[in-house]
Amino acid sequence: MDFTGQVGIVTGGTRGIGKAIAVGLARRGVSVVVAGRNPDAAREVAASLSAMGVKARGIKLDVSHSGEVEQAFEEIRKDFGRIDILINNAGITKDGLLMRMKEEAWDDVIDINLKGVFLCTREAIKDMAKQRYGRIVNITSVAAFMGNPGQANYSASKAGIVGLTKTVAREYAGRGVTVNAVAPGFVETAMTDILPDNIKEDMKKLIPLGRFGVVEDVANAVVFLASPDSGYITGQVIHVNGGMYM
Repeated sequence: MDFTGQVGIVTGGTRGIGKAIAVGLARRGVSVVVAGRNPDAAREVAASLSAMGVKARGIKLDVSHSGEVEQAFEEIRKDFGRIDILINNAGITKDGLLMRMKEEAWDDVIDINLKGVFLCTREAIKDMAKQRYGRIVNITSVAAFMGNPGQANYSASKAGIVGLTKTVAREYAGRGVTVNAVAPGFVETAMTDILPDNIKEDMKKLIPLGRFGVVEDVANAVVFLASPDSGYITGQVIHVNGGMYM
């Protein structure tokens, strides 16, 4: 899968799954914009991608702010000339049991995880519809399908992404734009490293393949859906969870 010359944007691309996706795209010749709330980290990842021989840029972006999203996409258009791929990966958690969850924790997670997908997709679709080609891949979660105690806000945000994915896929299929989602299960990242060992062992027992995922497992699925080879797949959710949810 070599799609040299295309331009891709990865939100939340400074670490973990997002960084692995950015690397996977760059390896296939894609010019990559790494977007994140930490501009220094975004520029650092972009520099490592540039060393691979592709054009790359790191930008500061809070996907929950519409004005910031609009400005960022306008700068990308001027710098790169086109937008072919959008990976909506930016996400946060603010866990707590429902009865104790503060409204602020609910709003923050919904704003970044779900509203952010809406805002970025609304911008990218303008270019994709005009050029009659585009690939949008949204990162949801197994929590959207199974639920998870203490994650009412997170599970709701990720379930919302599934509905948004299917709707946008229907709206823009006639314009040559495919829209899909990838739902990771338990993946080893900085976010999961802080969990106690006994919790990790209990989680591993739920996985038929007997191991946790690594970020490359998710990135490989995302890169395929972002490629020209996936042109007859749209409105789908690909589960990458070792069989934890079937």
